[in-house]
Amino acid sequence: MKNKGCLTGIAVIIGVVIIIVAILAGSYNNLVKLEAQTDTAFSDVQVQLQRRSDLIPNLVNTVKGYASHETEVFTAVSDARAKLAGATTVEEASQADAELSSALSRLLAISESYPELKSNENFLSLQDELAGTENRISVARKDYNEAVQSYNVKIRTFPTSILANIFGFEKKSLFEADANAQSAPQVNF
Repeated sequence: MKNKGCLTGIAVIIGVVIIIVAILAGSYNNLVKLEAQTDTAFSDVQVQLQRRSDLIPNLVNTVKGYASHETEVFTAVSDARAKLAGATTVEEASQADAELSSALSRLLAISESYPELKSNENFLSLQDELAGTENRISVARKDYNEAVQSYNVKIRTFPTSILANIFGFEKKSLFEADANAQSAPQVNF
């Protein structure tokens, strides 16, 4: 009788340990999945930013043919594009993206001064491509921020937060708009 009670106690303890290990493993695997989703979502943002970056030289060259004296704007676009290409963190990419968006808006505003350019088929096609890409970037940023929010909430929620601290899961940064994005850019001719 005594051995049967001891074996039952051991079996219960082993069962509890197995349940705890299964819960911890499930939580850990969920954290890994959420972290991978944030990395994938950021990669999607980078793909769309690269797509826009690839379109820009064609757009700049088309505008240059009509407005070659606007070198300051062309330089700003080129510099911002280079910064975006060299960005390695979410913060750097976000800042470079804001600079590039501002420079592109100035470039497109210049096109308004050239009626022949506005009717140029290549320019119109590139402008449409750029508009579509801007929409894709917006969606990719939104998806990234949603993935980061889910991940950040999960690593801060008890009891998963304990596991996140043990295994070094760190908070991820949101893709935020530049502070200057709150006001429309001014273009002076």
